[in-house]
Amino acid sequence: MNDLLASHPLFSLLHDRPIAWHETWGDSPYRLLIVGTQLGDFDTMEYGWWLLREQEELRSRGVAVRFVGIGERAAGERFCAFTQMPRSWLVLDPEATLHQALGLYRGLTTTPSGFLNLMLMCAGLGSPGTLAEVLRGYTGDRHAPALFTATESIMAPPLPPLSGRLFQAVGSDDHLRPLELATLRLRHMGEVLSHWSEYVTNYKLLTQRGGTFLWDRSGTLLYEHRDRGVLGFAADPSRPMGFLTALAPLGSLGRESSESKA
Repeated sequence: MNDLLASHPLFSLLHDRPIAWHETWGDSPYRLLIVGTQLGDFDTMEYGWWLLREQEELRSRGVAVRFVGIGERAAGERFCAFTQMPRSWLVLDPEATLHQALGLYRGLTTTPSGFLNLMLMCAGLGSPGTLAEVLRGYTGDRHAPALFTATESIMAPPLPPLSGRLFQAVGSDDHLRPLELATLRLRHMGEVLSHWSEYVTNYKLLTQRGGTFLWDRSGTLLYEHRDRGVLGFAADPSRPMGFLTALAPLGSLGRESSESKA
């Protein structure tokens, strides 16, 4: 797989040019490659949110992150501004060439319309687990952490600004409360629909799914997950970043990561 990556330079938002993979990792103990979907997709937005939530965990374990998004430069700039993802993490693949080379799930291609195919996948067709995941967003999950603190102000248009205290009325803050995840997804949907033409420039790639790959410094593949449907970016939806717990903390490795901050 490393040879395959080496043959697919992608556009770096930080460097403002295509870069080869060997330029991106430095001497980090662990290398996390997330091959994402369209930058305006539910999965990409939600995965980006989780990565930022676990940013300190990633740093403490010496994990360098590269996030491949399907989209043009304007979409990448918008995505980083909204999610606060470091620009050094994001690389762009407007034609999903890496996805195809890795054999990632193309998604439903039943009709000539990429948008209609995506809507069918959102309804569960050719997208196993999607309906259950949508339902979990409304019903909550006692195995997942809460997403919002009591003091947090949540902007999720078209709703008025919400207080995190609202969710305490439907459950304690030691697990994911009903409507909490649905609210996060509504926030993401509002952002995408407000800037649709920036995020989505190739309708044919709306159904393309992604994958997650984690290596150590020596190139040994430690973890792999290939998405099979909409909202299927995590092997364990309750703990999307749970695979990090198997990694040794940075201090126990005896050296610092050279991963730079954007």
